[in-house]
Amino acid sequence: MTIDVSGQTIALAAIFQFAAQVEQLAKTGHLAQDEFKVAIDSLLSQNPPNTLAVYGKISHLELGLKTLIDSLKRKPTRSNDCVRYVMGILHLQRRLEKHHDMMDVIGSRLDKSRQQAEHFSRTHENVIASLAEIYSDTISTFSFRIQVMGEYQHLQQSRTANLIRTLLFAGVRSAVLWRQLDGRRLKIILHRNKIVRYAEQLLEEAKREQLH
Repeated sequence: MTIDVSGQTIALAAIFQFAAQVEQLAKTGHLAQDEFKVAIDSLLSQNPPNTLAVYGKISHLELGLKTLIDSLKRKPTRSNDCVRYVMGILHLQRRLEKHHDMMDVIGSRLDKSRQQAEHFSRTHENVIASLAEIYSDTISTFSFRIQVMGEYQHLQQSRTANLIRTLLFAGVRSAVLWRQLDGRRLKIILHRNKIVRYAEQLLEEAKREQLH
């Protein structure tokens, strides 16, 4: 059996990254702008030439690669919340792929968000609120919802809530890409060592990028 380890690993790392960022936001209320910009860019990306182009460059996914490696190696450094968010994102993607009408609505509304981003900026509050609203009006209406655990004072802040929804939205979008590349949960188990090896190679590449 052959798999597209390259594309699948990149998309999977993105899912883990956005899940880890959801956890960080929920528990600390903080996430630097350049950290969540990757999620927004991935949502607004149109017709990318390859998987990596969705996220810009591999160093943008350094956190996701580390989180993916630790999780597949079952290291205790990864919390159960992060892994639970990843599993929830994959479940929501499977729900979404059965609702083509919802996918059409999402595509149409993302076009409007892109126009907003051109008028303001990709990380402007209006753009974040717009992306969060798309998630709330579509994916979040499924009977299954991801229960985000964190500090009450952070989760009650509208900006934090919007960022969390946007990150979850980006996670589902990456899960859609992962499935398009023939990603399957069973393959993660069967090819775990192969995925870890490739993720470690990508992580080294990401670190070299950071030095230049």
